[in-house]
Amino acid sequence: MEEINNEGEILITSQCTDQKIVQIIISDTGPGMSAETMKNIFEPFFTTKAKAEKKGTGLGLSISYGIIQKLGGKIEVNSEIGVGTTFIISFPIYIEKG
Repeated sequence: MEEINNEGEILITSQCTDQKIVQIIISDTGPGMSAETMKNIFEPFFTTKAKAEKKGTGLGLSISYGIIQKLGGKIEVNSEIGVGTTFIISFPIYIEKG
């Protein structure tokens, strides 16, 4: 995955759906990802960085995926080459009765 250049944008929003779900939506105007890359991004140690770059371990999205699932949520990704990428993180809203 390539980085967003200086002119790129990252937009973070949140919303509640009528299905009692809160969503955090993170979008960027970066280079986007191929379908093949998107299939693997949540796998431990998956990286698109060359070994010479020595940036990251390929664990960030894998760990995030695990934490989100343990909290009862889910994470989805949509991406288009040349347009950007959007991650949607959804959590159920729990209302304590008492």
